[in-house]
Amino acid sequence: MKANLEFLQQSPEFWANVRTISQEIGYTDRKTKNILIPSRAQLHKAFSKLNLSLEKIENTSGELTDFGETLFKYFEYRSDVLSNFARQNLMDKDEAEEVFTSLYNTLSPTCPLPMNKQKGDKRNYSYLTGMVNMLIESNLDGIPCDYDPRSLTTVTHENMPLRTLSRRVDGALPSVVNPIAIWEIKEYYYTTTFGSRVADGVYESLLDGMELRELSNAGHRKIYHMLIIDSYFTWWTCGRSYLCRIIDMLHMGYLDEVIFGKEVVTRLPELVTIWKKQISDNEYQTDLK
Repeated sequence: MKANLEFLQQSPEFWANVRTISQEIGYTDRKTKNILIPSRAQLHKAFSKLNLSLEKIENTSGELTDFGETLFKYFEYRSDVLSNFARQNLMDKDEAEEVFTSLYNTLSPTCPLPMNKQKGDKRNYSYLTGMVNMLIESNLDGIPCDYDPRSLTTVTHENMPLRTLSRRVDGALPSVVNPIAIWEIKEYYYTTTFGSRVADGVYESLLDGMELRELSNAGHRKIYHMLIIDSYFTWWTCGRSYLCRIIDMLHMGYLDEVIFGKEVVTRLPELVTIWKKQISDNEYQTDLK
C-alpha cells in the first residue's frame, strides 16, 4: 500500500502530536485488542498529565481546529487501513508456504531462493524473500537485479561516492550502486514473541528513509524505498503498535510503500513494470549528475 495523499504532506508538528498521543494513550485498546482511535476525553487527560497545550488541536470553545480534525481523521484512517487491509493480507507460515510453492511451480525461477535461519524441522526456504525474488525476476525481462546485496547502497557523482547508506538492504534494482529501487524484507514466521530484533527492524527502515530523504532534499534522483513484511502472529497478534509506527513512517515520507504479506503477488508485478519503464525512458543513470 501507498500513503494516503491527505496525510502525506503533514508538518513535523503534526507527527509530533501523533507520536505523543499514541505513546501516552496507547496504540491498541487493551480490552478489544483493536487499533485504538483516541477519544477527546483521552486526549484531554493525556495532555493534562503531560502539561501540554491543546491550543493547536481545539479552539477556546472546545471545537476542533483544522489541525485537530486532520489529526483525528488520521487516527481513524490508521485504524481502518490496518484492521481492514494489512490484517487481511498477513499470512501465517502455512499460508506463506502455499503461496511460495505455487509461485515456484508456476514460474520455474532461476533467481536466488535463500533458506531461513531455523534449524531442524523448521529449516526451509525464506518464503517471503523467495516470493519477492521470484515475482521480480519473472517481470524484469532480463534487466539485472541484485537480490542479495553484500555491500552498502551507494550513490555516485562523477564516478565517485556521493552518499552511502548506513545499512545493507535486502534487494536493489538494478544494482546496489545507484539503484532506482531498494527494499527490505521482514518475515518472522517462526517467532513466538515480539522481540527487540523485530522492533529494531522497524527503526532500521526509519534510518534508511531519513538518509534517502536527505539525498532527495539535496536535489538528487529519488530512490524508491519499500518495506515488505509478513507473519500474522508477529505483526498483528504481538506487534500492532509497530504496525502503527510503520503506517506513520509511510505517511511521514520515510517509506514509499509498505507491502503486507500476500499483497506481494499483485503489487510487485505492477511496481516492476513501473521501474522498467523508468529505465527504458532513460530516467535511470549509472551516475548521478
